[in-house]
Parts: sequence; structure tokens; C-alpha cells
Amino acid sequence: MIDFKPHAKTIKDFLTAFLKWLIVSVLCGLIGGLIGAAFDKSVGYVARLRDVYPWLLFLLPLGGVVIVALYRLFKMDESVGTNNIINSVRTGNGVPVILAPLIFVSTVITHLCGGSAGREGAALQLGGTLGAKIGTQMKMQAKDENIAIMCGMSAVFSALFGTPVTATVLAMEVTSVGVMYYAAFLPCVFSSIIALKTSTLLGVVPFTLKIDKLPEFHVLLVAQVILIAAVCAGVSIVFCFLMKLANRYLRIYIKNQYIRAIAGGCAIIALTLLLNTRDYNGTGINIIEQAVNFGQVRPEAFALKLIFTVITISSGYKGGEIVPTFFIGATLGGLIGSLIGLDVSFAAAIGLIALFCGVTNCPIASVMLSVEVFGTAGILPFVTACAVSYMLSGYYGLYSSQKIMYSKLRAELININTK
Repeated sequence: MIDFKPHAKTIKDFLTAFLKWLIVSVLCGLIGGLIGAAFDKSVGYVARLRDVYPWLLFLLPLGGVVIVALYRLFKMDESVGTNNIINSVRTGNGVPVILAPLIFVSTVITHLCGGSAGREGAALQLGGTLGAKIGTQMKMQAKDENIAIMCGMSAVFSALFGTPVTATVLAMEVTSVGVMYYAAFLPCVFSSIIALKTSTLLGVVPFTLKIDKLPEFHVLLVAQVILIAAVCAGVSIVFCFLMKLANRYLRIYIKNQYIRAIAGGCAIIALTLLLNTRDYNGTGINIIEQAVNFGQVRPEAFALKLIFTVITISSGYKGGEIVPTFFIGATLGGLIGSLIGLDVSFAAAIGLIALFCGVTNCPIASVMLSVEVFGTAGILPFVTACAVSYMLSGYYGLYSSQKIMYSKLRAELININTK
């Protein structure tokens, strides 16, 4: 006689888990969508304000002082950020709730005054804090709370960028490269979709770009894509290396956080006045659109954006490096395309995805990003670019708490932190 009790218990366990994660994903999706929409509107508003009142740039050193003061007021170390969120997923360490309002306000201040930063750092930190808070309120075990953190990360990222599949995979992939937490798949998918719909209803426009034309897929195109991806992989190493080098030496030679922020702010002001352009302040979304949508790039743009971003983030200003990465990748890819006879718009799109892959070490999320931003028609060149960039970028990455679990050279476990 067949004993159905074990089967009944299994079914019950899965149904219970399904309902639990459904509740968590709905909460994360709704709240994350609201937070993402509020953050998007705030950053957009201060960016427009900065365009109307250019003199706000000269308040950047003061903005840096305010950011440092806020973190000190709430007894938060200035280095607390995305690395702590990523580390909390793997270790089970708690995420301080105060991190959410701090990163929100600090990022808005950075963008108001013209610092070169993105939004994803705030998105991952806001979402991670949200997920941790929901997990704590529901009295979850540490392993389940880690999934709730990923759920929150994917929700706010999806709300801001309008890329739910990328947000889902990135949250699962970025923590431990080579090991994906599939238990988080369902809640991350649901929370990403709900957050996207919530933010869209509140007027957030998804991040989409349009390639001028897709070239025919042939041997020469493959060679051109490999070249762009290889160069982007090299630049991703330089970017990550300079970010960590600048952060380390600024802390050594300018120990006072206030003076460090003032020095960084003054450097950004000086560079902006010297170049006589505001293209490298803020996110630079308009430059990304010019490169991809219209095939217009300046040869020095990628290097200057890299320098502006390294100075801004290393000096203690908040935001993130991913949107600047889009900028650097798009303008670099477009430049290479113009030199090798490839359509500049298409080359810019390849560069954007390849550099994102190189700095995050997340090839699957990068492929998903290419599909959600550019559509499925050109997926083969984008997959090729991601494969090349992932391998040639080595063990470097933006997030030092990220672990590379498997070698990029052979099928063996290595378990090392990114450089």
C-alpha cells in the first residue's frame, strides 16, 4: 500500500512556501515600486533644476559635506553601501534600516550639485534595505531573509530601469558569480513585475534605446563585435582598478572625510569649467541616447566620464557606477565602431552591454538587459559580446564583496572576491 503522507507533506511545504513568497513579493513589489518612482522623480527633478540653475554645480563641495555629516549623524560608516547589501545575502549579516533614507537623500544631493553618478547603487541599497525590513517584520530565518533582500533589490531596480527580467537575474547572479539562488526566482520575478507596473502607473518611463539599424550577422560582424567587447573588457578592468585605487589613496592622503568630499567636489567643478561642458555631470543619460539612438559620439567622452565618475564616487558622493558604465560603454563602443566601419549606433549598443558585463561579472543579466533595452532581433551579437567581455574582464569587478565562485578559465571552484 502506498503511503501518501510524505507526498502530502511535500505538497503542503511547497504550497506554504509559495504563499509566503507571494506575500513577500507583493509587499516588495508595491513598496519597491513606490520607492523607485519617488526616487526616479526626485533625481529627475533635481537634474532639471541643475539645468535651469547652473550655479548649483558650485555647491557640490557643500553637498559633499552634508552627505558626510548625515552619515556621521546616524553613525554610519561612509563605506557602507552596495557591497554590504551583496555581502548580507551571502553571510546573513543584517542591513541597517537607516541606510535607505540616507542613500536616497545622498544620491539626490549628488545629482542636484552635478556629481557624476548613477542610480543603481541607490536602487540596490534601497531595495535590499526594504527586503531586509520585510524579512525582519515577518520573523524569517536568516536564509529566507536573504531571499527577501534579493526580492527587494530586484523590485527597486526594476522600478527604476523598467527591466524586470534583468532585475530578477541580476539580484540572483551578482552576489556569487557561478552560483544562482534559484529559490529566489519566483519572489524576484513577481516583485520585479509588480514594481514595474507600480512605477509605470506613477509615470516612470522604462529605460529603452533604439538602434539605428541592425547589420547582417556574418563573420566580419562577429570579428568587429569581438574587438569592441575585448576593448570594453580592458576598459572595465581599468575602471574597476581606478575606482578602488582612488578610494584607497584618497583615504590615505586625505584622512578627513569632509576635506576629501570638498577636494573631490572642487576637482569636479574645475574639470567642468576647464572642459566648458556639463555633459559629464549627473547620469549622462542624454549622451547615452545620442550615442545609441543617433550614432553621435565624441572620441574623448568615454575617458572623461570615467575620470569624473572615479573622482565623484571615491570622494564620498553617493549614487552608483552602472549608469556611468552605460555612458562609458556606449561612447567607447561608438568610437570603435566609427574607426572600424561599423554602424556607430549599433557599436554603441554593443559597447554599453559589454562594459556592463565586464564590471558586474553577470553575463546572463547582461544578455537579458540587451533583450529588454534593444529587443531580440540582435541577440546573437549581444550574446557574443557578453561572452567575450565576461572572460576577458578577468576577476575584476565594481563590488569587492562579490565572489567569483568558479574559474573563468576552467571548470573548477575558486571562490575569490573580485579585485
